[in-house]
Amino acid sequence: MSGVTVITFGCRLNTYESEVMRAEAEKAGLNNAVLVNTCAVTGEAVRQARQAIRRARRDNPHARIIVTGCAAQTESATFAAMPEVDAVLGNEEKLKSASYRALPDFGVSAEEKLRVNDIMSVRETAPQMVKLIDGHVRAFVQVQNGCDHRCTFCIIPYGRGNSRSVPMGAVVDQARKLVESGYCEIVLTGVDATSYGADLPGQPSLGLLAKTLLKQVPEIRRLRLSSIDSIEADDHLWDLIADEPRFMPHLHLSLQHGDDLILKRMKRRHSSADARDFCARVRMARPDASFGADMIAGFPTETEEMFANAARLAEDCGIAHLHVFPYSLRPGTPAARMPQLDRALVKDRAARLRETGKRLHEAHLVSMIGRDETILVENNGLAHTENFTLVDAAGLKPRDLVPVTITGHNGRHLTMRPLNAAGAASLRN
Repeated sequence: MSGVTVITFGCRLNTYESEVMRAEAEKAGLNNAVLVNTCAVTGEAVRQARQAIRRARRDNPHARIIVTGCAAQTESATFAAMPEVDAVLGNEEKLKSASYRALPDFGVSAEEKLRVNDIMSVRETAPQMVKLIDGHVRAFVQVQNGCDHRCTFCIIPYGRGNSRSVPMGAVVDQARKLVESGYCEIVLTGVDATSYGADLPGQPSLGLLAKTLLKQVPEIRRLRLSSIDSIEADDHLWDLIADEPRFMPHLHLSLQHGDDLILKRMKRRHSSADARDFCARVRMARPDASFGADMIAGFPTETEEMFANAARLAEDCGIAHLHVFPYSLRPGTPAARMPQLDRALVKDRAARLRETGKRLHEAHLVSMIGRDETILVENNGLAHTENFTLVDAAGLKPRDLVPVTITGHNGRHLTMRPLNAAGAASLRN
């Protein structure tokens, strides 16, 4: 092989950072290299990264393999001990070209492979500029990194450090550059994006940042948030939800559970009532809104009644896009010291919660039939509506915004008919 190949796991922030890594590695003159940008959110994510590293070595026996990302930050010695790995970079180091110029030679010891600093000592997030997000028709813009909260199940603060925000002007500049490159949809992303601005002069909020972005870069056709902690929604954000048609009516919520005692044991800051009230208020302001959410099944001490409360919350909030995670024990977290459930029970509850999610998704698909929507066409024959529902768009040109009528669904995706002649002609061709 030649050049730099990047394998990315995990969140949208990792996707964005992978483009920065590629640019910095190429600037440093790196060649014949595989960069693996890992995720640490679950034990399964770490297992998949290790598997991908072994596969990369089999496929590229003479390439230099560099591992980075959250799992490399939190489990650096584990990855350094792998014979397939040539170097391990921390989450701060991976974004600097100097890190790639200073890589050790092949065949060094595990200790010499390590280039991982104390992430908790990092106080700023330097703005990064990219022109393209490889393979994506929507562009991600990093606005924040790290997290000041310490949920009892989560290892991510130890991989990302404390919360720090990208200055507003740098976010505007990056969004403008991406729009000039042809992107019509921008997604604001971060580890805890709704904490944006607390460390900046004047403490601007995420909602104010989004308002400013839409004002300063009027060419943005669609603006999304990658996720939101609903308890931190500010007045500016509520203004956008109610009054700004370019702010997309889909919010991905960090719910995690629906039982109040489990939420306390998780050290979450919201209650189940807070979640219900938030979703009801959004729907009152924006009836076409849809919700996604992350939920954990089988958290330590979870009883059957507590599990039922989680499923009930998903039903009450009408979560159309439910992401279910079986609880994953992460060593070093407080939840790892709590009484654990049998793994078979954890998997069973996760499967049952996914069935709830499937039912809610199908009900959402039915509710969309007959509506006129504008879809953004992806590279894979699918598209997304404004409320982030997948549509079968085979034959339509990627990156186009196409007005359609929703005609039905196939259990997973919506089906459509183009509303204008251009869209119909695209299908015929």
